Amino acid sequence: MGPRGHRWGPGRGWGGPGGRGSGRGGWQQADLPSADDASAWFAGRLPDSWFTESPVVVVDREEITVVGTLPPLEGEFADDAARAAAESGRISRFREDTREERIEIARQAEHRYGRKVAWGAKLGNTEELFTTLSVPVMTRLRQEERLVLDTLVDAGVARSRSEALAWAVRLVGEHADEWLSELRGAMSKVEDLRAKGPEL
Repeated sequence: MGPRGHRWGPGRGWGGPGGRGSGRGGWQQADLPSADDASAWFAGRLPDSWFTESPVVVVDREEITVVGTLPPLEGEFADDAARAAAESGRISRFREDTREERIEIARQAEHRYGRKVAWGAKLGNTEELFTTLSVPVMTRLRQEERLVLDTLVDAGVARSRSEALAWAVRLVGEHADEWLSELRGAMSKVEDLRAKGPEL
């Protein structure tokens, strides 16, 4: 999936920026609107002619990413490279043709969910994201952890510690997607149980 994050149940995110312990509900910050229904909302709000199926909606604390599948191309192509170029061109045309309406839908969604909206489209083997957020995340690392980042920089895998950290996060996400999905599911169950519990 790349930098967009990971897919989990329809429209469910990790909660507010305050994270764990930020009020009743653990991971859900009280002043951040719930995005549990984001997938359904976009499925109902988007024009039927845009995508061939309901879009994939990924939510985190800052952003909602909406990626839809475009109708397949017609005709024959000389080779895979020519098909990929045609797919990219069609995605570019979709981006331009729908710009104003996407801006309006994003404005409504941002008001509803308190998060920025990013768009993308998929056609055949080509998937492109139009505009996504790059959010800085501050952390403190011990020497042994810093040495891991420095090794990646020295080896030319990354240009800086921050880029090395981003690379490491992507690598974990790619190889631990099933475990992360189970973890998010367990967190959601805990959130539901806490919401049903007595007031303290």
